[in-house]
Amino acid sequence: MTIAPPAPALLSAERWRDRAEAHTARADALTEAHRSRAARGVKHPVEDFLFTYYSYKPSVLRRWHPGEGVDLADAAGTERTAWRWYASGAHPGSLAVDGEGLRARYGALLANIGRILRATAGRAANFGCLGLHEWAMVYRATDRRHDVPLRLGQTATDAVVDAHDLRCTHFDAFRFFTPAAAPLNRVQPTREGQAAREQPGCLHAGMDLYKWAVKAGPLVPGEVMLDAFELARDIRILDMRASPYDLTDWGYAAVPIETPDGKASYVRAQREFSVRGQAIRARLLACIDPR
Repeated sequence: MTIAPPAPALLSAERWRDRAEAHTARADALTEAHRSRAARGVKHPVEDFLFTYYSYKPSVLRRWHPGEGVDLADAAGTERTAWRWYASGAHPGSLAVDGEGLRARYGALLANIGRILRATAGRAANFGCLGLHEWAMVYRATDRRHDVPLRLGQTATDAVVDAHDLRCTHFDAFRFFTPAAAPLNRVQPTREGQAAREQPGCLHAGMDLYKWAVKAGPLVPGEVMLDAFELARDIRILDMRASPYDLTDWGYAAVPIETPDGKASYVRAQREFSVRGQAIRARLLACIDPR
């Protein structure tokens, strides 16, 4: 006997409009500083990363979606009618995310995201990397990605790398290692092996939750996407505070991972981000791979 799927939940017009307005206000507050700097042509070595490396404009964050399986009452005829991946809902005059159409078009992408998220969620967190990926990106380098001075100088920075064990598991961090640093890493991550190596203690895996949320589009409720963005922002700050760069002029105190106290501080923060990341990872999986 075929069992009919449950009827979509119906959000009243007042309720979903309130959520959409609150979402837009929250998104604008999160991106206000970046938008102001961009208008003045001012670059920021820490915060710009979330808009340049991930290449998603602030406008992406402003658009609220309810997620799959929710009908928006009285939404037909609004601007949302023209949005991609929206269709008539089960209730008269409503709109809903066209999850079936989106999955048919981007099934391979969503399957890959699901594989990475499931594998990472089920793996024990590793807290021994100490953020040395940023140090490995400037190890014995003649130029640097950021126009910011090294707080220890080049020779002492190289010595920190030489004195520690490089154990980066994230391909998109590892691929920026200098040629001298790459062979020093315990493993040699690849794009193809990403799902086999991602682990929830990795700062970059935590930041990537924002990327996965955007790639999954309207399947992900707006609140989840903004939570992922906030996590990415907070992680990025730790990432750069623990880096070899001197960011005091930008208002960031160093987390000196070359010292015992700095190591302990870094690991404490890393553990907290891992917990936050696992919670968001579970929410994304429920949207992308609801089985």
